[in-house]
Amino acid sequence: MAQVKVKGMSCGHCTASVTQALEALDGVTNVNVTLETGIAQYDEEKPVDPQTVKDAITKVGFEVEE
Repeated sequence: MAQVKVKGMSCGHCTASVTQALEALDGVTNVNVTLETGIAQYDEEKPVDPQTVKDAITKVGFEVEE
């Protein structure tokens, strides 16, 4: 399971936005975003470019911690 650290989430709406953004990516499944840790975990049905994941999260208003 792949994971990224998301910065800037403060509520359930934030986690829902990140979840929807990741679920919309081709090849990403089983998304689980935890508000308390800021960790977004997901499975990859096929290789997904980390930059694509970062871009999707950034597009909905959050940052990916590197």
